[in-house]
Amino acid sequence: MTEASDTSRCYRLVIFDWDGTLMNSQDRIVDAIQQAARKTGLPVLDDRTSASIIGLSLTKAIQTLYPEADEAQVRRMAEAYSHHFLNDSLVPMVPFAGAEGLLRALKAAGAIVAIATGKSRRGLNQVLEESGLGPYFDLTYTPEESASKPDPLMLQRILEETGVPVSQAVMVGDTTFDMEMAQRIGMDRIALSHGVHDSAELDRYGPVAHLHDLEGLKAWLLPRLCPSSMERDNPAHSTDRSA
Repeated sequence: MTEASDTSRCYRLVIFDWDGTLMNSQDRIVDAIQQAARKTGLPVLDDRTSASIIGLSLTKAIQTLYPEADEAQVRRMAEAYSHHFLNDSLVPMVPFAGAEGLLRALKAAGAIVAIATGKSRRGLNQVLEESGLGPYFDLTYTPEESASKPDPLMLQRILEETGVPVSQAVMVGDTTFDMEMAQRIGMDRIALSHGVHDSAELDRYGPVAHLHDLEGLKAWLLPRLCPSSMERDNPAHSTDRSA
């Protein structure tokens, strides 16, 4: 674990990435990308390359992997990916160990908990329901209501909606897209190494902590939450929402 020396801040708002941070879904995403490529007639890329774009919006991910694809091919692949991921894939995905315990502890301590993800709204809503973790989140954002990472618009809108200053918010993620997104608006960021991008890549963005699992994150984060008695500016919001 690495961490910054500044311990003066406390956090009222904790924002999580989803895939690779709370949900162990890398293998299913890679499977869906590769199956969609086959159905669309695009080259099937290796596992590492296919996984490298996890965290981006679906359209941006496809355009990154296949810069030669035209608009129609991108659209067909996106449709094939979504159908396979949501309906046909037999590759299991489960939350990382400790996910529910971490979220329960954050809510009990009075933190506002949010999601900023590259998933589609439909995909996120489905997996939140299936996993049973949806009730722990006060609000969620996808690229459909804002912009794809690493554009920080999702974070900006979460800050605006909650009324929490950036100095009392922290972004938790496993990719450089998460780290860059937070860095661009001066938000503290915590890197998790159990996801997609390796430790050296994540550390280039100066995270306040670099942890290896959700139990370690829980132990680091809980003592750094602002007192739960602090009055919130806004009430909790529904998980099933749009901007």
